[in-house]
Formats: sequence, C-alpha cells, structure tokens
Amino acid sequence: MKKIINPWAGEPTYHCYGCDPNSESGLRMEFYEDGDYIVSHWHPRAEFQGWRNTLATLADEIASWVVFRKFQTSGVTSRMEVKYHKPIMTTDSHISLRAKVAKQMRNVITIDVEIFDSTEQLCTTASCVYFLFPQQRAREEFGFMEFKTEDELNK
Repeated sequence: MKKIINPWAGEPTYHCYGCDPNSESGLRMEFYEDGDYIVSHWHPRAEFQGWRNTLATLADEIASWVVFRKFQTSGVTSRMEVKYHKPIMTTDSHISLRAKVAKQMRNVITIDVEIFDSTEQLCTTASCVYFLFPQQRAREEFGFMEFKTEDELNK
C-alpha cells in the first residue's frame, strides 16, 4: 500500500473539508493506493455524528480520490447510490474505506465504495457515478495537480 501525496496541502487557498490535513473542522482524510483500490483509514470524531454516535457516509470523498489518482483529472459526481448495511459509530477507533473503478464508458465512470467499521464488518456500500473533465480543462480551470504516491515522489 502506497500513500498518495496530497498536492494541494499547504496551498493558501486550499480548504477541502474532506482531505485538507490542516483543516481543524474537516475530515483530514489520507489516501493510499493498494493495487486497483484507493484506501483510506479514518478516525471518526464525535463532531461528525448524525444520530447518537452514528456516522454518515464518506463515499463521495474517497470516490473523488479514485478519479484524482487513477485518471489524473477531476470531475463531478452525477449520481450516488448508498446502501447502509450497519451503522458506523463515531465511538469506533477507526473505519476503513475502499474504492475502485467498477465501469468506464468514455468520460463517465462508476466507482464502487465499501466502508468497514473497526472490526472490519461491512457497514456501507455505494456506487458513485462521476463525469470526468478532460485533463487540460481540470488543470487550467480547476487548478488540478498530479497525484503521486510517496515512492513516485521520491524518485
């Protein structure tokens, strides 16, 4: 498993709720590449609870990182279907997320997401449909930067 370096970390105008490592109120998620999968191990905190220690899904954030890493571009979520199998508690020591490309039709991709609790029980599945921007547009209009893993960065 290889850690993906967040190329926006430290940028003065970067304040992503999901993945800014310096956001006091954000999720501060980190991502790793594990073969076909993008993986995140996240530590829930009480301020992210919905109903009595129950956590909402993080599927959209990890799906976007699949787009960033696997396609080296950005895009927009056009549809997401979530199935909750079991509650995730904010009192869990950690949760694990896995996501991978399930299907691609030109610039529309489907990403399958799985979220597990600290005992590795499957709690949530999601299917996220993304519309991909052309790489040049993502760079010019949205400031997209290349997403590398730690070992690629150190070469």
